[in-house]
Amino acid sequence: MGMIGRRLSRMATAVVAAILSVSLASCGQATQDNRTQITVWSWEPSMGKVISRFEKANPDIKVNWTNISGYNNLNTAIQDGYGTPDVAQIEYYALPQYAVSGQLLDLTDRLGSDYANFYTGGTWASVQLAGRIYGLPMDSGPMGFFYNDDIFTQAGVDATQIKTWDDYYEAAKKLKDIGVYIAADAGDGSFYDAMIWLAGGQPFHTSTDGKTVTIDLEHDAGTQRFTEFWQRMIDEGLVDTTSATWSDRWKTRVGNGTIASVFMGAWMPSLLLANVPGAAGLWRVTTMPTYDGQPANAESGGSALTVLQLTRKPDAAYRFVDFVAHDAQGISARVAGGAFPADYATLNSESFLDKTTITNDDGIEIPYFGGQKFNRVLSEAAEDVSVGYQYLPFEVYARSDFESTVGKSYKWTSDFQAYQLRQADIDLGRKDANGKPLQPLTDPGKKISLETGLAQWQKDLKEYGFNQGFTIK
Repeated sequence: MGMIGRRLSRMATAVVAAILSVSLASCGQATQDNRTQITVWSWEPSMGKVISRFEKANPDIKVNWTNISGYNNLNTAIQDGYGTPDVAQIEYYALPQYAVSGQLLDLTDRLGSDYANFYTGGTWASVQLAGRIYGLPMDSGPMGFFYNDDIFTQAGVDATQIKTWDDYYEAAKKLKDIGVYIAADAGDGSFYDAMIWLAGGQPFHTSTDGKTVTIDLEHDAGTQRFTEFWQRMIDEGLVDTTSATWSDRWKTRVGNGTIASVFMGAWMPSLLLANVPGAAGLWRVTTMPTYDGQPANAESGGSALTVLQLTRKPDAAYRFVDFVAHDAQGISARVAGGAFPADYATLNSESFLDKTTITNDDGIEIPYFGGQKFNRVLSEAAEDVSVGYQYLPFEVYARSDFESTVGKSYKWTSDFQAYQLRQADIDLGRKDANGKPLQPLTDPGKKISLETGLAQWQKDLKEYGFNQGFTIK
């Protein structure tokens, strides 16, 4: 055999070896160094540090991490039947949709007796469907009332004394008097769900066998309670309906104090620092106001770590999930990176409760809340979360459809406000940038109320659920 022939022979051997290596790994075999490989999909910023700790404690397992969020890629992989991760981070609201469709491994029989009391009630309830456990809580999103204390002081309002929705309404009017919105909401399904939960609502129920779904937005007391209150806030121009949360417009308005507060999950501090760094030192947090002033709360956001049903390495995958969400090493690494914990032990630790700063990307400790021990407030908020709320087993679809149904009410409101402002400018004889008379905007027509949007949302949800094979009540 000549030199070229020997080279081709060596190349062919190398190619075959590479193909065999990839094939063995993809079939769930151990790697060449006898470590089992698992694939993890997660957007958790501290996951790299967590994986390093896990591999050191579990030298027989190698973790391949893909930093990914959203559900389109996961849905495509599941549908195709290959390329799915062994472990996936899934938000609490989305978990039932994957559990009821049989995409998640039932972890119930792998858990010890202490797990139910290890996590806060709200997060533990959020990983269950029909009494079975389909993931372990990674973090927590008990709602907090985050506010710009400097702006509230200018308006003569002490936010810590806002205990009821009526208190909140009166504060909003005082803020409006100085040209400030107390809140912004451009039609966010996650916010609406959380506020229904806070109001004691339970519009969605799934039967024990996961086959029957009850949808009752029109008669559920908590849903109606919040809808009536929020409609009044919108009608009186107390809510900015033009600034979608996390949009550049929203960030600018929060930064300059035009939007003075937000109802958001306990993960908000690090995101406030990242998105509105110029307001450092001005903000504080207090507990959520409720419709009757009694302590209550809801979860907004938060996620679990799950094992996919298609995994060929369930034992290794579960060991990783357990390390991340139940082992002190995994939990402490995530909390140091800014996660708000889901376990009682961390929530009650003095080092966590006494924290007064947030670490920025440069490793600098920033007293964003003016020296306030903000975790003490948020830890108290976690204890008040009620556990009766259920997400739909097709919640991912539901939140998308919210924008095209209930969202129409918000768009009508913003269009109507713009129409009124333009008419007022025309009446005052104001000109455009070119010195020409302003032209009137299109009349938005008959009012579209939140109640009208909810009725359409309910209709869509029932139709979708029926088409997905559920019995709908």
